[in-house]
Amino acid sequence: MLPVTYHSLIASHDTFLATNIIFFIVYLHRKKIFHFMHWYDGIIDTAVAVNPELTYAVVELQSVLESESTSGGNQRKLGSILSPSCEKPFIIVAADLVSVLESKWGTKLVIQKSFPGSALEHCRYIHPVNGNECSVVLGGDYITTESGTGLVHTAPGHGQEDYLTGLKYGLPIVSPVDDEGNFTAEAGQFNGLSVLGTGNSAVVKYLDEQFSLILEEPYKHKYPYDWRSKEPTIFRATEQWFASVDGFRDAAMDAIKRVAWIPSQAENRIVAMTSSRSDWCISRQRTWGVPIPVFYHVDSQEPLITGETIEHIKAIVSNKGSDAWWYMTTEELLPDKYRKKASEYRKGTDTMDVWFDSGSSWAAVLAKRDGLNFPADIYLEGSDQHRGWFQSSLLTSIATTGKAPYSSVITHGFVLDEKGFKMSKSLGNVVDPESVIVGGKNQKEEPGYGADVLRLWVSSVDYTGDVLVGPQILRQMSDMYRKLRGTMRFLLSNLHDWKPENSVPYSDLPKIDKYALFQLENVVASMKDSYESYQFYKIYQILQRFAIVDLSNFYFDVAKDRLYVGGRVSFTRKSCQTVLNAHLLYLVRAIAPIMPHLAEDVWQNLPFQHTLDDGSAAEFVFNLKWPVRNEEWLSVPKDDVDFLSVILELRSEVNKILESARTGKLIGSSLDAKVYLHAENANTVSKLKELSSATNDADALHRLFITSQVEILPSLREENTSGVSYTGNFSDERTGDIWIGVARADGEKCERCWTYTRDVGSFLDHPTLCARCHGVIDLPPVPAAAAVS
Repeated sequence: MLPVTYHSLIASHDTFLATNIIFFIVYLHRKKIFHFMHWYDGIIDTAVAVNPELTYAVVELQSVLESESTSGGNQRKLGSILSPSCEKPFIIVAADLVSVLESKWGTKLVIQKSFPGSALEHCRYIHPVNGNECSVVLGGDYITTESGTGLVHTAPGHGQEDYLTGLKYGLPIVSPVDDEGNFTAEAGQFNGLSVLGTGNSAVVKYLDEQFSLILEEPYKHKYPYDWRSKEPTIFRATEQWFASVDGFRDAAMDAIKRVAWIPSQAENRIVAMTSSRSDWCISRQRTWGVPIPVFYHVDSQEPLITGETIEHIKAIVSNKGSDAWWYMTTEELLPDKYRKKASEYRKGTDTMDVWFDSGSSWAAVLAKRDGLNFPADIYLEGSDQHRGWFQSSLLTSIATTGKAPYSSVITHGFVLDEKGFKMSKSLGNVVDPESVIVGGKNQKEEPGYGADVLRLWVSSVDYTGDVLVGPQILRQMSDMYRKLRGTMRFLLSNLHDWKPENSVPYSDLPKIDKYALFQLENVVASMKDSYESYQFYKIYQILQRFAIVDLSNFYFDVAKDRLYVGGRVSFTRKSCQTVLNAHLLYLVRAIAPIMPHLAEDVWQNLPFQHTLDDGSAAEFVFNLKWPVRNEEWLSVPKDDVDFLSVILELRSEVNKILESARTGKLIGSSLDAKVYLHAENANTVSKLKELSSATNDADALHRLFITSQVEILPSLREENTSGVSYTGNFSDERTGDIWIGVARADGEKCERCWTYTRDVGSFLDHPTLCARCHGVIDLPPVPAAAAVS
């Protein structure tokens, strides 16, 4: 019954490879990026970087203080180069660090020459381990005088900042560390040693033996540790698979414009994140996940990935699932053309980035399942997914189909507790949806509200931002739910004897009933617009106002007299039931998407059978369609709509004066009162008189005010107002000023309807009844239904 069709998306690991894997051949390429992280010296550097903004100095090491050379015990150890027997070298350091280094090294340093760091650019030096000639380069502001010497070894294969500097100067990207964290053959004599273990010690020892080590000391580094093993991690450059976004970025940006983004500002986020994206690293080194189906030559390490190999693997995955890559041999995975050379290849162990995997779910779900269409009507996720699922889905779809995988994207915020804090088990502020529905262990403190109350809360908040939920908020929602349930119960109970054939034609309805249908049509139309734009909080607000103000506080209130006092076959009762029936059938459909249990509960207790357009009975509420726009209900003249709107506002002011009269003990019930009105505006006077003299007993002003009488005064002379004790004024630009007075009603109180009239006592057979009630009880009884044997 909703005006849109919702398509769910479920990522599928196995079907993904079989549907979208050809993407690799077109857009994938390999290059090195950083993978792990650690700090170590000696082998991996290919340059030394200096800060061009710092001042550097050539210093002569003149003497070593023996007392300082052994200080600190095992915590600090001076290198062999500082031993008394060694020739003292000249050293380049940051000028601001000279005094600090003198103290730390226990030496006397004499500055021979100073110069800016920029002067050292392109100077050459000999690598202390491999003997290569290397260059001095200019780094950035990450080179400081907070520690060290002001010169930083640069290893483009083992540091992000170093990598960028390396790209600038065309430095080689050396990464002599394998997957196990051991030095490779590129490290020469250190091959096979653990970087974090014996390798580190061996490098330090070698540097000392070559008189290239000044000081060894422990250093508390800021580099991160692995959160599981608590071990330091290692930065290293490794070859990875990338999807080049450059080839289809313009198409992606164009597709973004054709998608409906809800809220609209979400488009700015996806544009900013997509327009600046160049390459997308889609490979991961994990022991779980969807494999990247690439083979590598054992000797050259060249990748083997062709349309033929992809199609072959695609067929295998379709039949056996993606795990086949792991348990089948290379020979089995290669197509016939390559099987004779299977021994020359190994299968890759890299797995797919999960964002690429989930970003391909549109291909595995929408394009493969009956009843679903591509693109999806809606993608729904949190605001963080402009960087994640929304973007990965967009890129994979644009690259392979040229279209976005969705027509609309809805972004929601996150749920916080009542105080605005993130929910946490440690804080004990988690609101469990199951507890909201069925209740907690202590039902008194954590009552079960049912699914509809939780759904009503969801509809009440603006989900485009973060939302709050907690016990107090849920109690408020429960109160609102009960009011809505009370509204539906009132409609049902007053239609217990209703039959569709008893409907009063629209043209014969009283003005107040036409006005009620006019309001209903507009309200339901507004709710439909809000459903179609996914602004559910507006639906909640419309429901709240319509059910509590327009219906309960007004129409239901004034209808009770017609429903309870008027005869069962009276015109005014039938006309009111005609309107109530319309409200029931409209509202039950309007609330069904939000409160399906309440809607179905109402429908299963419908006192009459509702048939669909094809003549069949509507067994369930969701058999219904959204109400068709009723132009006749919207045909109420604008003057009548405006005036009845004024009457509702005037009624509120009358109620205030009635309350004052009740407080002053003049009246008890409002039916004890007579209301006087006076207006200067001739048009207003005419309309007031028309309502006050209405013969249908529905439009009469005293029925709308729920008083016994209303009189329109021609003037405010003393003879007209002398008996009026309580007064007030109402002003509106459409009607001008209206004077209001309240006095005791004329006549006697009818025992049945409690209305005061002058005709009570006129009927000998029923002297305590008014003419209306006398006519009702004097009607012949309605024949009872025949008994079923």
